[in-house]
Amino acid sequence: MQNWQIKASLFLNYFVFAILLNSVGTVILQVQNNYGVTESAASVLEAFKDLSIAAVSFLLSSHITRIGYKNAMLIALGLVTVACFTMPMLNGFWATKLLFAAVGSSFALIKMSVYSTIGLVTRDEKEHISLMNFIESFFMVGILTGYFIFSAFVDDANPQSTAWLRVYYLLGGISLAAFLLLLTAKLDESASKSQENISLVQDFGKMFQLMVVPLVLVFILCAFFYVLVEQSIMSWLPTYNSKVLNLPTALSIEMASILAGATALGRFLAGIVMKKHKWDVVLVGCLILAALLVLTAIPLAKGVGERTVTGWGDAPLAAFVFPLIGLFLAPIYPAINSLILSSLPKHKHGLMSGLIIIFSALGGTTGSIITGNIFQHFDGQTAFYFSLVPIGILLVGLLFFKKLQGKPQA
Repeated sequence: MQNWQIKASLFLNYFVFAILLNSVGTVILQVQNNYGVTESAASVLEAFKDLSIAAVSFLLSSHITRIGYKNAMLIALGLVTVACFTMPMLNGFWATKLLFAAVGSSFALIKMSVYSTIGLVTRDEKEHISLMNFIESFFMVGILTGYFIFSAFVDDANPQSTAWLRVYYLLGGISLAAFLLLLTAKLDESASKSQENISLVQDFGKMFQLMVVPLVLVFILCAFFYVLVEQSIMSWLPTYNSKVLNLPTALSIEMASILAGATALGRFLAGIVMKKHKWDVVLVGCLILAALLVLTAIPLAKGVGERTVTGWGDAPLAAFVFPLIGLFLAPIYPAINSLILSSLPKHKHGLMSGLIIIFSALGGTTGSIITGNIFQHFDGQTAFYFSLVPIGILLVGLLFFKKLQGKPQA
């Protein structure tokens, strides 16, 4: 298979960061247990992760082609490997903030490079959107794996134990393996270079010029609200399982893996289905089904907190049903990302990838903080009902996106 090693590297890179980035929900629960922080205080971990992603993307997206996609990914993997190996020696809420800042900064480089590299190793729009969905589905496989890895290091008998921090030795080893695989892979980046001879300042300004393109503006809206709803659910599902459904800590983390599994399956199937069907019909249908599932699943949580649960076999139905929302939300993000990138020349993919990451990060932070505050001041069920608002906005945004698609772009 052509470009097999670089494609394998893209998959492994995404796998590593899927575990690290989306461990924020698990860590939010653990810092409440270990350090006694409140829900609203714990929610800032999402900000340390996402604002680092946004800041690095903003500063470097216009220069990513100058750095080189492969070089940027190697820098990111090297930084996160060091962060993981040093994490178990630290012990405090402040240390988790620093970890997510490092992971977020590194992921900005990884995501810009991965998204841009996809355009270099695919031949047409259909192959682009298919590979994008498969890579994003593998990202969800990483999230799914991460829940089980972290839960294996959690001690239910001693909730205050910090032995779970040893998980970062394992994650550091995986990151090191990803670094070595990429180091030996070959990537031709010549097509990503602009033929224009412009200064760094002019190059940076092109990102702002891109933002005023109508299709890009609508895309930014869609990306922001998609990640807002996804992260508001994903980051708070372990806490929801623990505090609303009364599941043990390790089980709360494990059962959050249903969301990741459903999302992975949804993106894998989307990689097949969207080769044959119109993207707008598929995505609008998925959003409607997601909203219906919220209205059906949340009422199932009423009263279940009074039960004693010891394992998957006696877990309430609500713990299984609500995470299936991932199946319906799954195709949206990779599909709109692929569509916007496919509409632009390859030398602008780095700039567009930066905008994708910046506004996705801002959406993730906003969703997590809003959900954490609703969780603290109202309850978990109200917090998850909130997801209907961004789902509705996203539905309208997709309709405008479809209307603008196909018109001349910058």
